[in-house]
Formats: sequence, C-alpha cells, structure tokens
Amino acid sequence: MTTNNTLTNQEIKENDAKHILHPWEYFGDVENADRTIITSGDGIYIYDENNNKLIDGPGGMWCVQIGYNRKEMADAVAEQMMKLPYMNPFSLTSSTPALLAKKLADMAPGDLKHVFSTTGGSTAVDTALRFVQFYNNVKGRPNKKHIISRENAYHGSTHLAASVTGKDRDKNFFDLRSDTIHFLPHVNPAKRPKGMSLQAFEDAKVKDLEDRILQIGADKVAVFIAEPILASGGVVVPPQNYYKRCWEVCKKYDVLFIADEVVTGFGRLGYWFASEAVFGVVPDMITCAKGLTSGYLPLGACLISDRLIREISGDHSKGASFGHGFTYSSHPVACAAALKNIEIIEREKLLEHVREIGPYFQKKLHELSDIPLVFDARGMGLVGCIECSVQQLEDQHEDDAAWLAFDTDLGARIDRHCQERGLMVRPLVNQCVFSPPLVITKEQIDTMFAILREAIVVTMHELQEELGISLVKAA
Repeated sequence: MTTNNTLTNQEIKENDAKHILHPWEYFGDVENADRTIITSGDGIYIYDENNNKLIDGPGGMWCVQIGYNRKEMADAVAEQMMKLPYMNPFSLTSSTPALLAKKLADMAPGDLKHVFSTTGGSTAVDTALRFVQFYNNVKGRPNKKHIISRENAYHGSTHLAASVTGKDRDKNFFDLRSDTIHFLPHVNPAKRPKGMSLQAFEDAKVKDLEDRILQIGADKVAVFIAEPILASGGVVVPPQNYYKRCWEVCKKYDVLFIADEVVTGFGRLGYWFASEAVFGVVPDMITCAKGLTSGYLPLGACLISDRLIREISGDHSKGASFGHGFTYSSHPVACAAALKNIEIIEREKLLEHVREIGPYFQKKLHELSDIPLVFDARGMGLVGCIECSVQQLEDQHEDDAAWLAFDTDLGARIDRHCQERGLMVRPLVNQCVFSPPLVITKEQIDTMFAILREAIVVTMHELQEELGISLVKAA
C-alpha cells in the first residue's frame, strides 16, 4: 500500500470484497465479488478504474439530477462546513435548515407545509408511517393502524419501510411486520390478462383498493402508500387515472394517502413533485430524498399536511410529543447541498428541460420494442425500463428459482455488454432501468439507447445459439 492513503485497484477490490457489506449483497458470493471501481464523474458520465468513460444510465441510484462534478456544490458544502458543520436538531435551529424547510413548503402541493428532515428515503418513509400511528393514537383511534401497499412497490430498507415493500422476486430472509400490512395485486398494464382493455384493468386495480379497505374495515385502515410510478419495481407506470382514483377512494373512507416521491420528486417527471402537477393528487404526506441533493449528500424529508398537524396539536394534543428523530435531521451541511442543488435546477431550467426532452427520451426508449428479446418498454419523463424475456421459455417454466436465475443471468449479460460499449445500466433481474441525470441531451440519449440496442441484440444472439431456438416478436 502507498503511504498517501491511496490504494491500487487490486487493493481497492480486495478491501471491498473482504470488508464492505454492500446493499443487497448476494451471500452465495460474499468476499468473491469483482465490482467495477468508479474513480470520478463529470456531467452524465462516470469513469472506471481503467479510465473508461461510461454514460450513467441509472443516474447513480435515481438521484444525480444535476450531473457530476459541480464545483459550486462542493463550494457550498465546504463553506457550510467551515461555518457550522453540525447542529443539534432536537433543541436548536439554524439558517440552512430553516431556509430549506421554507423552500420545500413553497414547492409542495396543497397545505403540505410541515417538513421533517431525515437521512434518506427509507427514514422518510418510516417517519411518515410512524406519524400515521402517532396521529391516530392522539385522535383516540388505536385500532386504525392497517397499511395498504402494492406488489412490486419499493419503499426502503428500514423496518417499517421494508415491511411495506412488495418486491415479488426477492426471497426475503428478514422478519418484517406483517400483521397490519396488506399488499394489493400488481398494477403493471403490460401484464394484464389477455383481451382486457386498459380501462377495464384500471377499473379492476382501483376496485382492488376499495375492496381491501372494505374487507379490513375502513375504521381499521390508516393509510395507503404509493409511488406515482413504481420505480425499483421496474418503472411500472399504472394506467393514467389510477393514482388519482385511488386517492379519491382514500378520501371516501378517511384513509390517509402517502405519496412516496423519493424517485419522482425533484424533476424526474419535469416538476418538483409529480403528485399534483402530473397526476392531480394532493396527498396527505409526501416522502422525498435522492434528487433533493442530487445524491451529493444524504438527505430526505417527510412533508406533512397542515390539516393533520392541526388536528393533533394545541388543545387537541393530549400532551403528546412526537418521540421520533435522528441525530442528523436538519443537518446544516446536507441542507446547504440541497439549497444549492435546487438553485442549480432553477437557474438552468432543468424542470423545463425534462418536460421538453422527456417525450424524445420515451420515443427512443420505446423504439427498442421491435427487438424480439424485449418484452416491454415503459416509462415517463426521464425514467424508463426495458424488460427483456424469452417468452417462449417463460410460458413453459415450472421452477421459479431456476427461472429467476435465468432472468438474472439475462440482465447481467446485457449489463456486461453495455458496460463494454460505454454505458452503465442497473439490471433489476431482467429489467434495465434508466433515470439519467436531468442535464442529458438528445445526442446523449441517442448514444445511450444505441448502445443498449446493440447490447440486447448481442445477448439475444448468444441465447439463440446456446438454447437452439429462434426468438421472434410475440404478436
């Protein structure tokens, strides 16, 4: 090892394998993984240990809105660190948290004017769910605690957030809360029954929610939590009016509505928040993170309706304190990063840019549907997914574990071929998801999807040769 605290590439990989336990670590391969080393980033690009330039297709983890290597972000963070690197959020306040809270309140729809700062998306979701419990207890409704979520939803990795996550192909070895958690069937239009119209599918999905509320009892159902678009579940875009109609069902039965905008917030769909601007919904709470700082520092937030606060505060409080919080809530340095990030998005008109370039992004994404290996192309704004499948085999498979392994290998092949050609993708089993930095141009979109097309076609030819079959596009 060198003496200036730098490591060789081999030392980095050895230390990583032996000492870093990664998110979603596959324990069949612990200490043997050979991960790509990322050394730097600039704009929409990241660079690996061999100085290969890669388009960052997933934008980190759906979060690098303004792109990499923004010196003014570093300057803002450094200035705040020198002025005030930390503040006790339990009993004190400071300028940057107060400015950010007011900014978020101004951006939020309706009366969502109270902001609880968290460390990320998972803790924002846990905060929202704990607030629902607190709210109903203070209101004297201790039995109104049931939570409704959806299959393929992803809401985080902390305990409550993980409990309401419905990733269907993840084998889960954790003990999660289940007695008051309910999952609605999938809302993926591409997988609706053959012959069912999109409108009939939407009607059925809304009915699923209402039926479940009535089955449990409206007096027991506390909240419905939903992403406007199911991001980590494969960028599933429900039918057009589904989200709004679910919100209306919730209002009908006095069920709170949490909009999980950890991915869709801060420009991904061309607006600060998508719930009202895109879907016509003013939720009771919004959770956000990721694009709030463009990933430059960890920060999340739970935005809560003034109405809910009023109903359990002052003379209605019963002496209650919201006994929930984090050492790093309202962290002044993270808040400074968020404020500078928002300033950049506003100054460079990135929301308008997404609304302008989003249709082009979706057009190029959907053009890949002509490849026989592509089962579905879907997305909205600057987020998308290409799902690949060998349909003639999937229709015959009986062993779910073996089929999951096949699909995982399929995604890994596409990922490898993309990376060899200058594109980083993030395979979710057999799905390639995209949420590139919002600064991406049309020319860069062309390059990104040209590489993806070539990688999928090469993978398809490999599979045809290995399996001895000819892949054709399903009718």
